Amino acid sequence: MSANEEKQKKPRRPRREFSAEFKAGAVRLVLVEGKSLPQVARDLDLTQSALRLWREQTKTDRGEGKPGALTTAEREELARLRKENRELRLEREILKNAAAFFAKALK
Repeated sequence: MSANEEKQKKPRRPRREFSAEFKAGAVRLVLVEGKSLPQVARDLDLTQSALRLWREQTKTDRGEGKPGALTTAEREELARLRKENRELRLEREILKNAAAFFAKALK
């Protein structure tokens, strides 16, 4: 990357976290009050892409989203099940190693 390209690149914003209430309020401005997404993003100092994702997730949660899109509850359940699956695989591996150890010790 040349020095000129580095000067033109915007610095990255630090990652921010927003409450569910804040997200819902921002999306309400777009969906219910009819304000434009770019305007709401500017007013609330958000990126348009973040607000767009929140809007699409809200639509999905309401049953208005794209076919096959996961609701928030489904996403949470999927994350929980994946974590449980990882833990069970680890436990199985530990038990398998323990069984092999004790089988070797009995010989």
